Amino acid sequence: MPEGDTVFLAGKKVEKALAGRVLTRTDFRHPALATTDLAGSTVLGVRTVGKHLFFRFSPDLSLHSHLKMDGSWEITRPGSRWRHPAHHARVVLEAEGVQVVGFRVHDLELLPTAEESRLVGHLGPDLLDPQWSDEHEARAVAALTSEPGRELGLALLDQRVMAGVGNLYKCEICFLLGVTPWTPVSELDAAKVVRLARKLLLANAWRHEQSTTGDLARGRRNWVYERTRQGCFRCGGRLRVEDQGRDPRDVQARPTWFCPRCQRGPSPQLRSSSLKNVR
Repeated sequence: MPEGDTVFLAGKKVEKALAGRVLTRTDFRHPALATTDLAGSTVLGVRTVGKHLFFRFSPDLSLHSHLKMDGSWEITRPGSRWRHPAHHARVVLEAEGVQVVGFRVHDLELLPTAEESRLVGHLGPDLLDPQWSDEHEARAVAALTSEPGRELGLALLDQRVMAGVGNLYKCEICFLLGVTPWTPVSELDAAKVVRLARKLLLANAWRHEQSTTGDLARGRRNWVYERTRQGCFRCGGRLRVEDQGRDPRDVQARPTWFCPRCQRGPSPQLRSSSLKNVR
């Protein structure tokens, strides 16, 4: 699933391509929006909240979308060949000289701009909110510590705590804190967790490469995430990958990488299928 910084960058790219332009053609390939025509509307901007996008049109209309696991917004020119199959396209927005296509985008809904909070009001503070303040941090800390016994990894993925962290950052934040993702929240400095999460997303918000190590070279960007073959970027040791997400509030279990040498704390019982020899 795209992380919050990926969604943020997608929103900024689309905003740069469309903001201030008048739509000349729209094509909604979604049952609930099939008869919608926004031609003649001006694109006012694109707002992102965690993993949600809102395209804003004049005079007071927003198109909401969520990328979920496989969605994307692509920018091209009218008449150009698409990178993805046409049957994956859900939305086509055209202005003079530019075309923006939403492939496999989900939860599409048109609503008054003033009602956007109806869809994202339940979320925690957006880690990439340009208006981020001490109040935002305090809200995230309060939400994170509201269930002291909860596993840190599950709390990080809970968008009601703070919006924007996905599985990559979950694994990397836990590594940088030196604890396993199964460590109870009560054992951590919650403010430090929130600040680290925001720092990592901010560092990657304006580039396609996501690096938590500070190195942008391929194969050197992450400490443990998806490094089953290479091993821990710090110590070179063998990594473990286990599913995390059996909590009934979570949609599905997520593969979770961690280094038993560099990270302290609880972890699932070792299973023969989950221990990978990466040397």
